[in-house]
Amino acid sequence: MKARTRTSTFFDTYAHDFSAIYGTSNSLWNRMINRLFRQSMMIRYRKTLEGCHPVEGRKILDIGCGPGHYATALAIKGAGRILGIDFAPAMIELARKRAAQAGVAEVCEFVCADFMTFEFKEIFDYSIAMGFMDYVAEPGAVVARIKDLTTHKAFLSFPASGGLLAWQRKIRYRRRCDLYLYTRDQIKELLEKCHIETFTIERIARDFFVTLTLDTSDTQRAPLPQT
Repeated sequence: MKARTRTSTFFDTYAHDFSAIYGTSNSLWNRMINRLFRQSMMIRYRKTLEGCHPVEGRKILDIGCGPGHYATALAIKGAGRILGIDFAPAMIELARKRAAQAGVAEVCEFVCADFMTFEFKEIFDYSIAMGFMDYVAEPGAVVARIKDLTTHKAFLSFPASGGLLAWQRKIRYRRRCDLYLYTRDQIKELLEKCHIETFTIERIARDFFVTLTLDTSDTQRAPLPQT
């Protein structure tokens, strides 16, 4: 609980700066920073939007939704409903403003809550957890809950261990919040322990982009009532 509070506090204060990463600035400095440190963020954003296909009318869960960039983009593309959840109040405030400015507020709902304790009353076609597993001490429980809440596909990112980028991240986050890094084999073992049979693990810059293909006929899943 202490670690979650520490992470929530950090992202609550970091919300506006984090949101600006997705901005449209094309300055030389911004291009250099994006190339060196943010390439994976842009790639996973593009791949997630492409992966949520077809999106028209679909229900999507955005875990650790941050300032709402994924949710708003998917709503614009035609998603039927998006629920974004984040435990940083400032992130939720930014997400609501973003959706309203884009004219998709009626499609997007954002709640400030802990993903692991929030009482969901529906299941989703797609789930997204980008930049979320970086700060999770018990990844197995998170992946298992994502599986229970999702009928079609889930998209997750895991920060890769090893190399210069991982080292500099460890240094930067040492006093901010706890950070967890992974190897490909660790992710594979984690997914197999959660009884997920069909998945892909793709290395993108400093991250692994993971796609879970979930079988809707899986009788082991206890579905929640649709709303």
